[in-house]
Amino acid sequence: MKKVLLAEDDIDFATVLKHYLEIHQFEIHWAKDGEEAWQTFNTKDVDICIFDVMMPKIDGFTLAEKCVELKPEVPFLFLTARNQSEDKIKGLKLGADDYIVKPFEADELVLRLTNILKRTSRQKPLDVIQNDIQIGLYLFDTKRLELRTENSKQQLTEKEAALLTFLFENRNQLLKREEVLRSVWNNEDYFSGRSMDVYISKLRKYFADDKTISIESIRNIGLEFKVKI
Repeated sequence: MKKVLLAEDDIDFATVLKHYLEIHQFEIHWAKDGEEAWQTFNTKDVDICIFDVMMPKIDGFTLAEKCVELKPEVPFLFLTARNQSEDKIKGLKLGADDYIVKPFEADELVLRLTNILKRTSRQKPLDVIQNDIQIGLYLFDTKRLELRTENSKQQLTEKEAALLTFLFENRNQLLKREEVLRSVWNNEDYFSGRSMDVYISKLRKYFADDKTISIESIRNIGLEFKVKI
């Protein structure tokens, strides 16, 4: 059974959702506020997290930031009663795998959880490639998920590392957006596309100090990870 951390302060809604997810063979650890969720995340091994955005003590966005810093490999999605684009963008920047606006069908949540878990389990394990990859001035440590230079160190999330691995393996080649989305996100929907755009922007910032490295976008076609040798 996949273990789910559910952080939701609406008791009636959470009770129904917990019961429904348990029927579908998920093991649920329910936290009634952000602080309780943070404590649970620190003490329990979970496979995926569901965070309500508006919660007492610690809101969902802040909770996600803390969780990503501690265990960047654990996927998460947001639940929210607000259908605002700025909230979605903020969630994407934090690394959310999905974003669901209330009210929603419970079947939809089950499907999204299942898809995220399938996607993350299918991603190429980083330990099957060499531990350290030299990319220009940077050393990509695939074990620690770190991108380092002599003077800096950037901790990567699991998704950032997976994207960087795929781009490096296909460096100096024109890649279609759909190809990247299928390989790293296992999905080509709108949310995944916006998520990819956010992660591409992050990688550009990480490599900003090396002018021999660039990620170039070709309108309506795709992108190219250029590494001059």
